[in-house]
Amino acid sequence: MHLWLGLSSGLIVFIVALTGCIYVFSQEFTNTFRKSEMYIEPQEKAIPISKLWESTQSQIDTTYQLSWVNIYNNPKKSWIFYAYQGNENATTYFESIDYYKSIYVNPYTGEILKIYNEELDFFNIVKMLHWSLLLKTEYGQPIVGYSTIIFVLMLISGFILWWPKNKNSRKLRFSFQWKKTTKWKRKNYDFHNIFGFYIGSVAIIISLTGLVWAFTWFQAIVYVVGSGTTTPPDFSKATSTFIDSPKEIALDLALDKTVKKYPNSNGFRLTPAQDSTDIINIYIQQYDGLYYVNHSLQFDQYSGELLKERNHKNKNFGEKLINANYDVHVGAILGIPGKIIAFFASLICATLPLTGFLIWFGRKRKKKS
Repeated sequence: MHLWLGLSSGLIVFIVALTGCIYVFSQEFTNTFRKSEMYIEPQEKAIPISKLWESTQSQIDTTYQLSWVNIYNNPKKSWIFYAYQGNENATTYFESIDYYKSIYVNPYTGEILKIYNEELDFFNIVKMLHWSLLLKTEYGQPIVGYSTIIFVLMLISGFILWWPKNKNSRKLRFSFQWKKTTKWKRKNYDFHNIFGFYIGSVAIIISLTGLVWAFTWFQAIVYVVGSGTTTPPDFSKATSTFIDSPKEIALDLALDKTVKKYPNSNGFRLTPAQDSTDIINIYIQQYDGLYYVNHSLQFDQYSGELLKERNHKNKNFGEKLINANYDVHVGAILGIPGKIIAFFASLICATLPLTGFLIWFGRKRKKKS
């Protein structure tokens, strides 16, 4: 089982593990590469979001319509506007995006600092290769998902194969006992077994958290186990009621209320209403680089009245578990040490199909001889 499952899924596992390894520190690298436009000299007061939105829209290509904006409580950080439009009829990643731009703006002056084409960003391409092999999600993600399930079965069967049969073989399972005469085949075999054992538990956690995104039924199982109920969270959307009032005032009111309500949070993602009955949606990220603590607010697009709030402390454990899934998946839940562990675990996972193939290929050649 270990052999044939490995041969059938090895290439997919290699791609997913390697891209996951690369993506772990994507945020740190992006922040470093974009530092000059990410940080600004703070001034007394930022321009109201309604005017800043209008100003930014007027300065960019008229074919791009702004979709949402990331706003930060840190006065030294620029605000990032995003213009995104997808293509639902596409089959690949590059066909699925008409445009995806990030616009770094100085919130005190309205100056556009830089515009990036996120569609061609290196880490976005790596993420989508990891997510769905650069295919449309409904096509690529099941392939990644089922390959991940196979990988979990391989980790379990590999641990069974690793288990020492007697005391004499126990030493060979925990550390390298190489001599000058040790051949590369033995070294490859030990590398596959010993490193596979040490990262096995971490690899299973990374794999299971990946399955939460790949399959709704697996996410439902995690939620039910964590919450102890089959009743799903309330994700219902409020509705705006039309009144003859400027929408710009409502947008400014919504952000002002959010900042006062969550003054210690890292930042907010504000998405304006898309039609006449839609609401202003604001997602609050509590900590920089972490997503397990978040809140959401819904405001009337005409009056700026708060219609609905979902606070982290009011969520059940199942929902909190799902919210923490990304942070656990990349190791961020434990800070930089956790990311380092996730990085090396993913890197070793990428080598397992290669070393496993070499073991099989070497034995096959030996039998032929």
